[in-house]
Amino acid sequence: MSVDRPLAGLRVIDLVEGPLAPITRYLAELGARVDRYLPAPGDAADIVANAGKTFCAGPADEAALAAAHIIVAPPGRFDYETLAATNPALVLMHVSPFGTGNPFSDWKASDAVLHALSGSLSRSGIRGRAPLLPPGELAWQCAAAQGAYVVLAAFYKALRSGRGDLIDYSALDGAMQALDPGYGINGSATMGRPVHLLSRDRPAKGTQYPIFPCADGQVRICLLAPRQWQGMFRWMGEPGAFAGPEFAKISTRQQSEELQAALAAFFAPRKRADLEAEGQAHGVPIAGLLSFEEFAASGQVAARQALTELTGADGRKIPVVNGVLTIDGARMGPFGNAPDADALRPGDTAVARPFEGLRVLDLGVIVVGAEAGRMFADGGADVVKVESAAFPDGSRQSYLPYGLSASFAAGHRGKRSLGLDLRQEAGRRLFLDLLRQADVLLSNFKPGTLEALGLDAKTLMATNPRLVMADSSAFGPTGPWAKRLGYGPLVRAATGLTRMWRYPDDPESFSDAVTVYPDHVAGRISALGAVALLVRRERTGRGGTASVSQAEVMLAQFGDLLVPGDMAPPASRSRVLPALGDDEWCAFTVTNDQTTDLSALTDALSIEEWIGTRPASDAAAALQAHGIAAAPMLRVADLPSSAYCIARGSFRVDRHPYLPDPVISESAAAQHRNLPAPVSRPAPLMGEQSAEVVAAWLQPDPDDVKALENSGVLQPMDPEILAAATAFLAQTPAR
Repeated sequence: MSVDRPLAGLRVIDLVEGPLAPITRYLAELGARVDRYLPAPGDAADIVANAGKTFCAGPADEAALAAAHIIVAPPGRFDYETLAATNPALVLMHVSPFGTGNPFSDWKASDAVLHALSGSLSRSGIRGRAPLLPPGELAWQCAAAQGAYVVLAAFYKALRSGRGDLIDYSALDGAMQALDPGYGINGSATMGRPVHLLSRDRPAKGTQYPIFPCADGQVRICLLAPRQWQGMFRWMGEPGAFAGPEFAKISTRQQSEELQAALAAFFAPRKRADLEAEGQAHGVPIAGLLSFEEFAASGQVAARQALTELTGADGRKIPVVNGVLTIDGARMGPFGNAPDADALRPGDTAVARPFEGLRVLDLGVIVVGAEAGRMFADGGADVVKVESAAFPDGSRQSYLPYGLSASFAAGHRGKRSLGLDLRQEAGRRLFLDLLRQADVLLSNFKPGTLEALGLDAKTLMATNPRLVMADSSAFGPTGPWAKRLGYGPLVRAATGLTRMWRYPDDPESFSDAVTVYPDHVAGRISALGAVALLVRRERTGRGGTASVSQAEVMLAQFGDLLVPGDMAPPASRSRVLPALGDDEWCAFTVTNDQTTDLSALTDALSIEEWIGTRPASDAAAALQAHGIAAAPMLRVADLPSSAYCIARGSFRVDRHPYLPDPVISESAAAQHRNLPAPVSRPAPLMGEQSAEVVAAWLQPDPDDVKALENSGVLQPMDPEILAAATAFLAQTPAR
């Protein structure tokens, strides 16, 4: 299917080596011309990271630099002021493991080191065992995806305003924010509790999203909402032992050994495919555990044409992911448009942030939806979270009695809330009226949900041809798995990640239960697609649709597993060893040519003995001094006071008017020369700004607004919510 790739006309110079090279691959897939002034790829990781780019000999000359819209390079390669003097709309992004100008700028990084310093390693594994390094290179991959969003958002601002930017982008910042942030929005299973207040240890084995043997493998269930438990209860034949109302609570189900045993007996004689089909019929989120190879060969991947082939230098066909996004229904694989050099002319609109003046309707829920909308709110847009009292966002489930939590406050900062009943015809009409004033519509419902409400893409685009729509779903809107109930734990199970994430000596030690991957990174990729379409709208005047499948995000981020084994990169070895102290650990990565360095450092001691007699931070610093990538394992609670985060200003602390505790969240996705910090606006209570939004966007007659409220179409904040918040705060002193 032919489509006008949204970044056609965008010229990018790429000088990034190593695992952050995929930053510009995302741009190339979306149609940018990416000129890479580095040797052509050889090993698997290079081939996957650089698909769709143009390889150029020699250094970039003055003409190439003058024609570039974006340059992505290590620090020190170019002087921004010199380039901006002749190209004021240029965006130059310096990319490095730890950013510039801080005590860690010269440190070596590896995926293990990024996991250790971001807090994700401390939550990976099983209680009582060593922390378990996640599979693949998830930290690098998530950092690369965030880098692509950061640089494209900066370019969109430059395109609108004519003023470029200098960006200092750190891989550790990207890993902390886009993989599984400890200070941000969590999955609904945490009930919104701040991750840093949860157990210091790793999670207990198999309690949160349990996995059960079945006749031909294993399945995972993900029962979060009470209606999902009711579906499971009916499916089991309504056993009286579990009929009590207490089983509607997640904690009760997790702690009931009798229920776990009954579920195991129920699943054991059945096959995976039958369980998936029956579960879907009963509204039970369930997925079989597949290997990565099984997923790559599945009918879903084939139906969505999620894989394609490139021809290697030796003539071999190399399987690669056929793009992570689809635009206007077409896959954005590694075969972009030829650019029109005159197509993208910077404007002169006075904006301090990229999305100032834009209006966004945010139908997103849970984590993916929250993150995509927050990217726009942080960027200055008026983001309106459209909610329904009958079907509240799962992230409204809270340890507090009024649908707010520290997690929700971090994930929805900067937004306003509009309560609206889309099931009523008047609600649908009001939504379409709002849509006529909107620039962007975000959603992440199960495919078919909006269509069932009469809000299909054709109707929406006819209502507002300039509208940019971005949607995300578990497996994509097409293919045999499209209608499956999808949560992150089920996507990880179906794509092979769950089976990869376990200890080598224990096949039952599945350790991905508490991670929220790929939700955060999928939210950023969804926002990336929307920004790309906004760039195209500047060129063409029309909107479009961007769609991302969480399963295909995983497929792309493990894409080097698809490449023949003899093209694998040189081996390196990462380990996590106990250091001095209680449950303190040091992670490090040694390449083949560093074995001698390691032996010289530890003298006559084994590396286990040497690290075991030192604090983790001292051991890591000594290893780094010898050029070996190493880091102490930090827990989430350690991050705000860590030397790196203090130096980078990684976190902000806000006071929410309806929360007793301060809200800690990320400050910004990168450090910018010409971009102010996000505006501080507290996340809303449900329906808190319903009338305010309708008045600002539509200027209706006040009597009409009152009539909509009286009919239940427009849902203002429930007075009981405000009363509960006020009462709770009166009894709970601020901390």
